[in-house]
Amino acid sequence: MQTITKTQDLADYCTRAAQHPYVTVDTEFMRERTYYSKLCLVQLAYPGEGDETAVLVDPLADSLSLEPLYDLFRDESTVKVFHAARQDLEIFYIDAGLIPTPLFDSQVAAMVCGFGEQAGYETLVKRIAKAQVDKSSRFTDWSRRPLSDAQKSYALADVTHLRKVYEHLARELEKSGRDKWVAEEMAVLNAPDTYVTHPQDAWQRIKTRNNSGKFLAIVRELASFREDYAQSRDVPRNRVYKDDALVELAATKPANVQDLGRSRLLLREARKGDIADGILKAVADGQATLPEDQPQPDLSREKLQVNPAIADLLRVLLKGVADREGVASKLIATASDLDAIAAGQRDVAALSGWRRDVFGAEALRLCDGEIALRVKGSTIETVAL
Repeated sequence: MQTITKTQDLADYCTRAAQHPYVTVDTEFMRERTYYSKLCLVQLAYPGEGDETAVLVDPLADSLSLEPLYDLFRDESTVKVFHAARQDLEIFYIDAGLIPTPLFDSQVAAMVCGFGEQAGYETLVKRIAKAQVDKSSRFTDWSRRPLSDAQKSYALADVTHLRKVYEHLARELEKSGRDKWVAEEMAVLNAPDTYVTHPQDAWQRIKTRNNSGKFLAIVRELASFREDYAQSRDVPRNRVYKDDALVELAATKPANVQDLGRSRLLLREARKGDIADGILKAVADGQATLPEDQPQPDLSREKLQVNPAIADLLRVLLKGVADREGVASKLIATASDLDAIAAGQRDVAALSGWRRDVFGAEALRLCDGEIALRVKGSTIETVAL
């Protein structure tokens, strides 16, 4: 098992990899004590058998720059293959401002090819590569050196088996003509905004039952301060204060340090110093927000007049389409998509792109009374009316 610790060795490997149609990629990282993931290991493999064409890259080595790898990521003649790529891509985007291209995510492809919802790597390896993945090293400390042989073997398996998984899925997609479907799904992973959290938008992740503009203005300021503080100091946002404490602060509106001391949920470290000052300023700024500048919750879903009978019919249709096409149903349409369609909305993901071709068009015809559903054996069929 080759472990690369020098830039020139990485450059040589990447030059060889660029001569092949694809390279499989995976990472190991730590994030328990930081806001951003700490990259601890990169695994790479290009077509071949066993470990001969696979390497481990140690980004913690003092004499290593990842720039040759980033050059490979920019090379559009070689497909970069990941499994469940989002967290890996976030690391590279934050570090180098790039997203590997062209990109292939085997988890998305597996859903299109009928391997079920959120198909796990271990499942795909077992079903496609006919191999077993040893997960005993999954939760080890990847930042410690030296790495054990067990860690190295585990890490390499994440890219060596992925070669067979990719080749199988790529053939299936080409055969079925669904490679364009996967390309559509890659749009989210290829979008830089997927990997960046803007502090001013962080409030939208906070769950609260209070929808008043004034309350949400305080929530917005508290969430923005927390996000900015966590990013600038590279600490987990929950180490600043947790969501339930944030909501409590928005409700109690502390005006001074003494008020903070009466909080039930605020961490002790947050009741003094820079965090305490930031909280008090955020609460004051939120209270001072003019009505026209206060955030407004998205209540469109709550106001939907969903026809439950139509929603139920759409669920039956979706099940029939998913079985017929061999595609995971959640990839075609979500429960909220079906409710929106049943309520008369038409700006829905399930009604555009490849989803419209396989499901959306029939769903609209069902809503318009142009088709009916019938059971034939164990399948659901549509009948023109």
